[in-house]
Amino acid sequence: MGSQKVQNQISDFRFKISDSRFQISHAKEEKKIIMAELNIRERQAGDVTVLDMDGRITIGEGSVALRSAVRRLLEEGKKKLLLNLAGVGYIDSSGIGELVSSYTAINKEGGQLKLLSLTQKLQDLLTITKLLTVFDAYDSEAEALSSFK
Repeated sequence: MGSQKVQNQISDFRFKISDSRFQISHAKEEKKIIMAELNIRERQAGDVTVLDMDGRITIGEGSVALRSAVRRLLEEGKKKLLLNLAGVGYIDSSGIGELVSSYTAINKEGGQLKLLSLTQKLQDLLTITKLLTVFDAYDSEAEALSSFK
């Protein structure tokens, strides 16, 4: 295939990176494919901020998205965070490091970070690394929310 033909095929696509999302759309079809390592939805439950996460917390986009969300919430004065990990299918060592870093940053500011709905894989990983003794983890959102001081 000649370089001109490849260039024309590539120019038919639009690429956009924003808010930890990589979007590709075809100029003619306008169908979007969204590929994001980690999607985070924020909601309030009283004075607790719940971050519902879906995807992977890995080196790169996933851990950066988590770090950015937590640091932004701290800057806004929100110091009670509940991370809902029910939709997290995979976490690597960088992701574990980001969980610990977030926990440390929030504790340093006098806040609390707790985990909700750990998958079996994540629970096993936190048990093996002895981090399950560091984090407060809950299966029930109601129980987790009532545990905040």
